Amino acid sequence: MKNPWIFLAVLVLAACSRKTQPAASPATAKNNAVITPWKTVPENRTEVVPPATNATAAPDPFPDPMIVIDANGNIVTSRSQLPPAIAEKTNYRSITRSFTPAQRKNLIYRFQMVPPRVLYVPEKLTQKSARGVYVIFKKKFWYWQKEDGLFYLDETYYQ
Repeated sequence: MKNPWIFLAVLVLAACSRKTQPAASPATAKNNAVITPWKTVPENRTEVVPPATNATAAPDPFPDPMIVIDANGNIVTSRSQLPPAIAEKTNYRSITRSFTPAQRKNLIYRFQMVPPRVLYVPEKLTQKSARGVYVIFKKKFWYWQKEDGLFYLDETYYQ
């Protein structure tokens, strides 16, 4: 390095040529919505107390999902335990089937368990989509409602 001034001048020019501010993007004009945080409720709020009634709410006779047919094709819930409207439509001879050995092996390999085949689910726990009424069992298995009112395991799991 015979002349350090030339090296210093090149270094200063290279440092000054960098942009210090980023270029404005055109996308900022499109999405300028601001999400406001939840507002707090004022402390001096008056609460409305409903009038007291003597009638108590009747407990729901079917609060939880019930397994009707288990993975082995065994009847777990009899007709007498189902709601009368669904018990009339249910044909246990046609729905009591177990998984084939290949289907069972596939389910165990993919999910480490064999889910029940048929469920009864109260209407308040169901969800609706364009395809029909469904419920998600154990956050893993989708069951679809058929004409008889019971929910059957989606065939994509075992086919």
